[in-house]
Amino acid sequence: MTLPTTPGGGVSRRAALAKARQSRRPSRLGRRAGAAAKPDYPMEADAGFPGLLKRVWQQAAAAPDLPSAVDTLLTLGGHVPADVQLRALPAPDECALKVLFGRSWRTSDPPEEAVPREAVPRQDAAGTAFLGEIGLNTSGRVVVRVPSKPPLAGAEDLVDGVLRVRWSGRDLAAYRAELAGAAGRLRESVADCRAWLAAAGEDGRRDMLENLKEAALRTAPFVLYSGDRQYTNFRDRNTLTGKTLWPGHPDCALSSLSAVPLDLWSDGDVLMVTCLTLLVRSAGFARIEEANGTQLTLDHVACLLERTRLAYNGVAGGRPVPPAASSRVAALAGLADAIARRRREIAGDVRLYREIHGPLMHKIERVAGAPADGARRLEAGVCARLRDRLPLSGGTLAELGASAEASPGWLAEPHGGFGTGLESLVYETVRAAADAFDADFAMSRGMRSLTALVEAMRGQRWAEIAAWDLPHFFCCVVPAPRARRYFGESSAHLADTAWSISARMQYNSWHFLVGNLPKVPEIAARDYFVPPTIPDVAYHSDQHHHGHVAAKVRFSIRSPQAVTVLGRALNGFVDLRLLRCEGRPFGEQDLLAAHQVSGFVAKATGAAAALVAGGADITVTAFDSQWHWDTIAQ
Repeated sequence: MTLPTTPGGGVSRRAALAKARQSRRPSRLGRRAGAAAKPDYPMEADAGFPGLLKRVWQQAAAAPDLPSAVDTLLTLGGHVPADVQLRALPAPDECALKVLFGRSWRTSDPPEEAVPREAVPRQDAAGTAFLGEIGLNTSGRVVVRVPSKPPLAGAEDLVDGVLRVRWSGRDLAAYRAELAGAAGRLRESVADCRAWLAAAGEDGRRDMLENLKEAALRTAPFVLYSGDRQYTNFRDRNTLTGKTLWPGHPDCALSSLSAVPLDLWSDGDVLMVTCLTLLVRSAGFARIEEANGTQLTLDHVACLLERTRLAYNGVAGGRPVPPAASSRVAALAGLADAIARRRREIAGDVRLYREIHGPLMHKIERVAGAPADGARRLEAGVCARLRDRLPLSGGTLAELGASAEASPGWLAEPHGGFGTGLESLVYETVRAAADAFDADFAMSRGMRSLTALVEAMRGQRWAEIAAWDLPHFFCCVVPAPRARRYFGESSAHLADTAWSISARMQYNSWHFLVGNLPKVPEIAARDYFVPPTIPDVAYHSDQHHHGHVAAKVRFSIRSPQAVTVLGRALNGFVDLRLLRCEGRPFGEQDLLAAHQVSGFVAKATGAAAALVAGGADITVTAFDSQWHWDTIAQ
């Protein structure tokens, strides 16, 4: 671990090693790390996603009929839109659900009369031509045994058993027709993709693969499908460059194609490279996450791009994007480029954000409406506290931010029991947000020593910045006192949870910062994600991320902001996060107000950085584990 130092001071190696050996958990301060005989707060073996899948299967198995059971499985018990699961199905399973239950992503949910009664499986044995199965695998995907497949238990890692599905002769005939059409579309798509990739030439394909390897390395976890094959950079199932597979690893599906002639690429790889390239062209690496949990087909990409085109065209002004002439690759590539241009055009006029469905890590980009009374009430509540606690004036957060920029000197001086006004401002803002938004936790993160950052950036010491570690960053976490009820009414457990959240947010700052810097070798070799630029609102996030499961992060808002330092915009440098462990999910108006709050913190941080550039010294010493213990558990 690299410990931060202040100008003129330092930390001896002996002291640094002694401190590194101590636990930083608030309830264990001063004790040797790793000395506990067992975890302080053990979690259930099936906590998070495994537990959800178990409950979903039990609910489906207890459903009064098969159509109800299928709806439960497709929505994971109401936790995700059914559309995402429908898009995850390989062609045979997709055709089966359409024939048997009238469920398809290609049309909105059909009216009751549009589903032939004969297509609903009968519960008696009469007329049964084939006995199929429906199950749920441990990836959360609905799986179907169709006539060409063996029993699911031998082919899938199932959550539990299967539901038996009786197929009539009429069902089989309808399925055969649907499957023939799907197979024909797939053949045409693969041929089209191969022709497009061939036209790109060897150098063009190599550039695509390199760009996609960088995307997989610098993007949050995603899980995608091509037929039954899975492409993912997520945990130990990695088949693409990510946390497990280093760039160039032979097990990475992208790396393995680098020297292979195009005619030897599998159909799945052809579709994967083409579809990911189209998605990235439309909005950068982050667009990949909007396909999370779905099949990589031209039809799916066409649908996603068309949805995005309509959303962007709904913004007044500018030149609307025309629809693609077809679902062929060339037409979709043109649409992707036009969408990217339109996105840049509207970015300053509207608030884009992402809606995240945690169980399947699926993201949907939205165009927010205008702030309404709800957002204005939340902003007013935050402003009232800030005016009362800070030397600022104004009726809105924008006006308070302008006040901080006009008279920033106090940000470098002691204020409110903190060593600097910047620390006081961060705390009071987070405290105000926790109250106004009725959040169980609120937090904001940033850089401990703006002085060290300015000096390193001024000297273009990029390798030095790349070597900084988590203690160079901070996160102020403020829980609501009532949040103790989620942690056994224990203030110590609450303080430990707040600190674990803080440490994770320090990691996020570390993970994003260098993504803004010149790609010198030391930066390129460092682990980092592309810094976030738009806010998001998440539902049921207490599933995959171990920290989210432990902290019971069910609903959240994340609002990242850029801060300009020495003329360089550092995206994702600060943010505001709001969490709820239970109760009402956050909505769009909450997000719009939260983004105003994080914008205020960013403006004040930028003013503080300007002070430092002019000679001031601003170093944040608060918000460590001792601070979280003193403010939460004492």
